[in-house]
Amino acid sequence: DQLSSLFLLIITGVGFLIHVYSASYMHEEKPGHLGRYFAYLNLFVFSMLLLVMGANFVILFIGWEGVGLCSYLLIGYWFKKQEYNKAANKAFIMNRIGDLAFLIAIFWLIARVDTVSFDELFTSAKLAKLTSVDISAITLLLFIGATGKSAQIPLYTWLPDAMAGPTPVSALIHAATMVTAGIYMIARSNVLYTMAPLTLNIIAYTGMATALLAATIALKQNDIKKVLAYSTVSQLGFMFLALGTGAYVAAVFHVMTHAFFKALLFLGSGSVIHAMGGEQDIRNMGGLSKKLKITYITFLIGCIAIAGIPPFSGFFSKDAILLSAFMKSPVLYAVAVFTALLTAFYMFR
Repeated sequence: DQLSSLFLLIITGVGFLIHVYSASYMHEEKPGHLGRYFAYLNLFVFSMLLLVMGANFVILFIGWEGVGLCSYLLIGYWFKKQEYNKAANKAFIMNRIGDLAFLIAIFWLIARVDTVSFDELFTSAKLAKLTSVDISAITLLLFIGATGKSAQIPLYTWLPDAMAGPTPVSALIHAATMVTAGIYMIARSNVLYTMAPLTLNIIAYTGMATALLAATIALKQNDIKKVLAYSTVSQLGFMFLALGTGAYVAAVFHVMTHAFFKALLFLGSGSVIHAMGGEQDIRNMGGLSKKLKITYITFLIGCIAIAGIPPFSGFFSKDAILLSAFMKSPVLYAVAVFTALLTAFYMFR
């Protein structure tokens, strides 16, 4: 259907570009390690495609676990450094917390309606078997699963640490594909969520809090990849705000626009890090526009897009989210606009 095909285009499209970029970015690695890197990268794309093409929650869960495993392998790719291994462990273990809740939700569904396939589950006959308590509990458990994968409060701290992996990995996992799995799952189960107004409120406020907190943290970061990592957490918060206000289309639209401009920014940061000989501290940078003309232009385009300045894509998707927030409550809207302004500030910094 449309939801799957949109994600297929994002995963394969952005994934292809990142593979091409990796081929030259990783050229200093030994051949054996390079093979390992591309094996992990392709396994990741396989798992992600499985996740979005599955016709039921179990296949979705297999893909879900697969991307969790690949994120562990890719973040800890340079395994000689102990702190990189710790970051990989952290990502894997934090995802486990969410996955436990996801598993319980699947068992709950099997116990109540005897099916996990989307076609059968989202029919009025099957949904009638669920009480309102069942629906609230299942949607909340699924949402906890999504918080782990999509780095929302309180399970967001693994994502900034996940910058230990090579830069193309950060671009693939933490911008384009893996972290949007939680959004895909909630958008896929929108029938259930629409019937659970309490859960939707929790999602909206969690998303808003995450967006604001991550944006304030990003203001004071000095590592170029850490700034982008917190910015990703903040944008994911926006997507959850959209889901919580019932604007599933706006959320998925933001997934799409974010996949492109954030992957662009990460790949641009990789170019900068290489040009600086491995330096990641932005306080030691400046005046690079003379030396890196192409990177300067592409990075600027990415910055304008994420800051939501028309006519770039970020403007349209953020605007749709702000509209749905405004229709829900003016307070949410005010906080969201403030967070969007913070985004512009730390990106241009």
